[in-house]
Amino acid sequence: MSDIAIAQATALRPIRDIAARLGLVEDDLELYGRYKAKLPLRLIDLEKTAQSQLILVTALTPTPAGEGKTTMSIGLTDGLNQLGKRAIAVLREPSLGPVFGAKGGATGGGHAQIGPMADINLHFTGDFSAIEKANNLLAALLDNALQLPGNPLDLDPRAILWKRAMDLNDRSLRELVIGLGGRGNGVMRADGFNITAASEVMAILCLATSLADLKQKLGGILVGFTHGGEPVYARQLQAEEAMTILLRDALLPNLVQTLEGNPALVHGGPFANIAQGTNSVLATRLGLSLADYVVTEAGFGADLGAEKFMDIKCGYAGLRPAALVLVATLRALRHHGGASAAELNTPDPARVERGFANLQKHLENMRKFGLQPVVAINSFLSDTPEEIALVQRLCAGLGVVAVECRAWAEGGRGAADLATAVLTSIDGGSNNFRPLYDWSLPIKAKIETIARELYGADGVDYSAKAEADIRRINRLGLAHLPVCIAKTQKSFSDNEKLVGRPTGFRVTVRELEIAAGAGFVIPILGTLLRMPGLPAVPASAGMHISDEGVITGLS
Repeated sequence: MSDIAIAQATALRPIRDIAARLGLVEDDLELYGRYKAKLPLRLIDLEKTAQSQLILVTALTPTPAGEGKTTMSIGLTDGLNQLGKRAIAVLREPSLGPVFGAKGGATGGGHAQIGPMADINLHFTGDFSAIEKANNLLAALLDNALQLPGNPLDLDPRAILWKRAMDLNDRSLRELVIGLGGRGNGVMRADGFNITAASEVMAILCLATSLADLKQKLGGILVGFTHGGEPVYARQLQAEEAMTILLRDALLPNLVQTLEGNPALVHGGPFANIAQGTNSVLATRLGLSLADYVVTEAGFGADLGAEKFMDIKCGYAGLRPAALVLVATLRALRHHGGASAAELNTPDPARVERGFANLQKHLENMRKFGLQPVVAINSFLSDTPEEIALVQRLCAGLGVVAVECRAWAEGGRGAADLATAVLTSIDGGSNNFRPLYDWSLPIKAKIETIARELYGADGVDYSAKAEADIRRINRLGLAHLPVCIAKTQKSFSDNEKLVGRPTGFRVTVRELEIAAGAGFVIPILGTLLRMPGLPAVPASAGMHISDEGVITGLS
């Protein structure tokens, strides 16, 4: 059965019943139909959050299809509940770009899914739409200020940083010229669109700790510069109040359920190769307030999502992971061992052993954060017992427990061994989280620490523009911010062709962007797109809806 067929065949429980399992009553719910609800921020209990256990799920360097972090996170949540633990999954919301593009949705797979699957993968509770509208309101206010007589803010139309946003893949919108058709249509200038998940408003919503904090962060967005080179912020456009009004409901986390009827919070969805790649601070805190164990995930490989989770999100929110699960698949190990795309599902122990170097580097990296990883081998039908035993033996040689997880096929029952291993890791007291770097270091020192320690680079080179950007960051007094490195998710390096565990390479910082509202700077390595394009045959081509409204082909 396909993922959507399994989801449609599963009878979900009324969301009131799921809420009741968390000790909530109807007055605590803002209902969005029978199976979705938003929860108020008053339910966050910071004393309780300090007592609960936060489990981070990350992965080795992925293949284009991904290695199943969300599936493993949901399966682990179900497995913990099967062991009698009070556990909740806290995950990101899917972006419509990947849903209709190449990668598909983000609600898990097989029997380890959250539901209502189609709703979550589509418009859900409208959070992405609200983020898009707030982003574009700021763009409209910015262009209106340019049009006003005398340009009172002295905005330089050649130095506007802010772009519009849309939650679909549309490469034609990357670079535009707006204001065509005469003076009544605004000031002609270069512009473009980011996909909503790559917008700073999305990053801000996911790092905000309250409505007031959201407003303050929105006001701190750097939108451009004057003709004299002085910064112009969103608060100078008086934008933050109206933007916050648009985001008022979107700030509230969304309660849904796993197919086994366990609670899940789904909120926010920043991309991990351009932003922090984790769900919201508020949803994580809410999960820690309502359950004893919170399972969350961070996008792409551990060199991107997990690093940003621990160096940015944990830094701002005061979070401390109690355990870390590193997801591996045999197909990814074969890929890093030299298998072609056509050979990824062909058993090959020799390639698995060669590809293990990638997983080994990620394990070494996670230990630099003071965490002892547990490896979850996401089981596929093409896997062989010989290959699984090989990975477990290689991990054991590093002092790491590797557990085969069959959550896709068996749900929580197939993740019970993984849940037991994670509980053992937590109870063993071997995890003592620490960030990789001190925010007070100079910008270059922070970049080079990540590049050398996590990527394995010999050093970092900076373009002339990057050097100028760093001088600008220092002049603006923003050098104290953490760095959110944007690079390919396909390699430790900035060259996606260098798979496995590359050595003897340097990375190049092409430029740096400033996300002053979100609270980080973005060193960009290589060419990275904030607006993806569609493949030759997008996923949308295989989707259908019957006359009765039944959807097929959504995954």
